[in-house]
Amino acid sequence: RWLQPHDAHAMKLSLRMVLGFFLIVALAAYLLLNTFLQEVKPGVKQGLEVALVDSANLLAEVAAPELKAGTLAEGRFARAVAAYEARAPHARIFGVEKARAEFRVYVTDAQGILVWDSAGTAPGTDFSRWNDVYLTLRGGYGARASLADPGDPASHTMYVGAPIRLEGQLLGVLTVASPTASLTPFAERSQRRVLNAGLVLLGACLLIGGGLTWGLVKAIRDMRAYARAVAEGHRTQIPDVGGGELSELAGALESMRARLEDRAYVERYVATLTHEMKSPLAAIRGAAELLEEEMPEPDRQRFVANIRAQEQRLRELLDRMLDQAALEQRTGLQDATDLELEGLVRRVAGTKEVALAWRSLRLRLDPEPGLRVHGEGFLLEQALSNLLDNALAFAPEGSEVTLTTGRVEGWIRVAVRDAGPGVPDYAVDRVFEAFYSLPSPATGRKGTGLGLRFVREVAELHRGTAGLRNLPEGGAEAWLRLPA
Repeated sequence: RWLQPHDAHAMKLSLRMVLGFFLIVALAAYLLLNTFLQEVKPGVKQGLEVALVDSANLLAEVAAPELKAGTLAEGRFARAVAAYEARAPHARIFGVEKARAEFRVYVTDAQGILVWDSAGTAPGTDFSRWNDVYLTLRGGYGARASLADPGDPASHTMYVGAPIRLEGQLLGVLTVASPTASLTPFAERSQRRVLNAGLVLLGACLLIGGGLTWGLVKAIRDMRAYARAVAEGHRTQIPDVGGGELSELAGALESMRARLEDRAYVERYVATLTHEMKSPLAAIRGAAELLEEEMPEPDRQRFVANIRAQEQRLRELLDRMLDQAALEQRTGLQDATDLELEGLVRRVAGTKEVALAWRSLRLRLDPEPGLRVHGEGFLLEQALSNLLDNALAFAPEGSEVTLTTGRVEGWIRVAVRDAGPGVPDYAVDRVFEAFYSLPSPATGRKGTGLGLRFVREVAELHRGTAGLRNLPEGGAEAWLRLPA
C-alpha cells in the first residue's frame, strides 16, 4: 500500500515544506529587519552628535579671541552666525530637501552665565545647571538632549558643548544645538529602504525555497510513480531526479527492481518453456519409439517429417523466447533514429514474397507518403513482419492481405487486414498474451503465441500501442500505433 499513497499526502508534504521554509525565513527576516529598524534612528542621532561635536569645537576656536576681548555679541562671530541662519541651503540629501539652517549656538562664560545666544535669549541667564555647560566647565564631555518646548515631543533637541580656551585659559563654553526632528525624514527614508530591501529579500528567499521544495517534491513523486509502475508490472524508465542522495535512492530502486524482475522473469519463463516444450518433445519421443519398429517406408517418412517439424517448432519457440526475453528486459530505445515509414514497409513486404506465392495470396500496400517515425528500425521491421505473418496464417488461400499506413489524430497508424474467419470473441482480448495462440485455418497448427506479444512490446517501447479487431465485413485487422 505504501506504493499507492493518496495524492493528498504528497500535497501535505509539499505544503508542510513550504510552510516550514516560510516560517524559518519569515522569523529570520523579522529578527534581522527589526534589528536594523531599531538601529536606524539611534544611528542617525549618533551621526548628528558627531557633527555637533566637530562644529562646537571648531566654533569655539573661532569665538575665543572675541570672548576674551568682550566683543563677542557685537563682533564678527555673531554676525557670521546670523548670516548662517539667514541662508537657505536648498540641499537635496538622499532625496530629502534641506531648506534652512537649523543649528543654534550660544556661549557662556567660565561661570556658566550666558554671554550670547543666536536664539535671542537674554545675556546673563544662568546656564550653569545644564549638562552641556556644567560638564564641559569641569573638563568632561558636555552633552544633553532636552525638549525645547515641554509640551511638544517633536521639539526634542540635542546640545553639545565645547570648551573655549585661549593661551591655556578656560574662558567659557560654546554649545551647538540641533533639533532631532530634522533627522526624522532621513531616518524614515532609511527605514523604508531597509524594509523594502528586507521584503524583497524575503520574497526572493521564498521563491528559492518554493523552487527547491517543488524540485524535491517532484523528485519524490517521480520515484513514487516509478515504484507504482514497477509494482503494477509496467515497463518504465528510472526518473531523472538530479544528483546527490536522491539519485542514489533512484539507483537503489532501479537495482532492486532489476533483481526482483530478473528472479520473477526466470521463474516465469522456465515454467512456460517447460510447459511449451512438453508437447513437441512428447511427439518426438513417440515418433522415435515407432521408428524403432518395422513399418512401411511411407509411414517412416511421415514420422521423420513429424520429428523435423517438431524440432523446427522447438527452435522457433526458443528463438522467439530469446527475442521476447531480450525485449522485455529493456526500458528504453537504443540507437533510435528518424525513419521513413514507406521504405520500411516495402522492405518488410519484400521478405514475404515466397510465403505469399506458396499460399497464392496477394499483398496490397497502401502507405501514406512522407510519414516518419522515431525509433529502432530493426524492432519496427520485426513487429511489422510479425503482423504480416499473423495475417498470412489466417488469410484464406487466394485472398488479399492489405497493409496501410496513415496519420490518425496525431498518431501514425500501421494496419494489416486479412479476409480470414476473424478472431473468436473470447480470444480478442487474449491474442497479445504470451504463448496464447489460435490454430491456423490452413494447417490447423498453432504458432508460438509470441508474435503478437512481441508486437505489443515493441509498440510500448516506442510509447505507442497495438491492438486487434474483427471487421464488420469479415476478417480481422491488427494495428500498430506510434507517435508521429
